[in-house]
This record gives sequence, structure tokens and C-alpha cells, in this order.
Amino acid sequence: MHNHRMELDQIAIALFGALAAWLSQARSEKLRRWACIFGMLGQPAWFYAAWKADQWGIFLVSVIYLGAWMRGVWVHWIAPPPASGVGTIQIVPRK
Repeated sequence: MHNHRMELDQIAIALFGALAAWLSQARSEKLRRWACIFGMLGQPAWFYAAWKADQWGIFLVSVIYLGAWMRGVWVHWIAPPPASGVGTIQIVPRK
């Protein structure tokens, strides 16, 4: 007999995954930078669900996604912002 209630890991995967995908497409940089945070929040549910179901391929893909979300955290929250403007080099002719 199957239990048809949605489990917490499935709710977390649906909620955080959809929110991360939605935010990753935002026009606003202030909103877009939150995609990686919600993606990271969903990762424990992915790991648990894959482990619980013995789905080791999904577990491996979850590790790859974790790396991608970690990159987003680094780029949008930790690393110093890039320098503004375009740097130029001026070559002065000899006289």
C-alpha cells in the first residue's frame, strides 16, 4: 500500500527548485543573486531523496548542482565585485 502524501523532501525540492529557477531569470540583479541561495537550500532535500531511493545517478547530479550553486554564492555574495569601467592602455609615440 502506497502512502500518497507528499513528503517534506519532495516539498522542499519543488519549492526551492522552482524558486531558484524563477529567480535565476529575473531582470533585476538584486533578485537574480538570490537564485543560488534558494538552490543551495534545496540541495539537502535532493541528497536525502536520492539516497532514500537508492538513485545514485541523481545523487551524483545533485553534487554537480551543488557545485553550480556554490559558484553562484561565490560570484554573487563572497567575491569582491569587478572593477567598474573599461581599463585602457595608452601608447604614446616616440618623438
